[in-house]
Amino acid sequence: MAKTATRGRRKAPARGKSRARSGGGGLLPWMVIGIAAFAGIAAHDNWKNIKPMLAKEPAATIREIAETKPAVRKDSPPKQVALAAPAPKVAPPAQLSPPAAIPTPTAQPVKATPAASSPATSETGTAAFGYCGQGAHINCVGDGGVFWYKGEKIVIADMASPVAHQARCDDERRIAFAAKLRLLALLNAGPFTMNAAGKTDPSGAPRIVSRDGRSFGAQLIKEGLARKPGTAGGAWCAA
Repeated sequence: MAKTATRGRRKAPARGKSRARSGGGGLLPWMVIGIAAFAGIAAHDNWKNIKPMLAKEPAATIREIAETKPAVRKDSPPKQVALAAPAPKVAPPAQLSPPAAIPTPTAQPVKATPAASSPATSETGTAAFGYCGQGAHINCVGDGGVFWYKGEKIVIADMASPVAHQARCDDERRIAFAAKLRLLALLNAGPFTMNAAGKTDPSGAPRIVSRDGRSFGAQLIKEGLARKPGTAGGAWCAA
């Protein structure tokens, strides 16, 4: 019975502590209201000084944003913009005039073509001659009356001279070598003229060879190294 009575009773709080709690909880709101009122009064009294500061803030912010933009290089070329080329004007089709009458060519009499002229009977030659050997005969002397000019065999028509490999005696062989040496000297002395003296056959092309109007054949006959054509060959050998 004694314990039950004790539990039912509650301890009364101390008077000092309750007053402190009620006093502290009531002063805090009043302090916040007082500070706000004081700040409003101060702002109202100094509004003229605060207003320019507030106006500068947006300008400074705009300036900072402008400075952060990338600078445009002055030396960079301007962007070229392709312009569409104007479409060419199509001219209206010209009125075609009727075609003119095509003249019919008249038949022309066919002229007879002249026959090709025969090759020139006179030729001027010049070359460096040597003695003919076993190779190709181009410009060389075979004997006292035969030589090759540009690969063609030429036979001197107005003379007859002995041939060394056909000689029947020493005198004929000696004259054959002398005539061959003399013809080589005449051909190498300068330009000479060759006149046709008959048709070309396997034995060669007969020519009258001369220089300044003087025949080589006549020169060799005069020097005793040739005879006129048809003279007996036995005259070269002594009796």
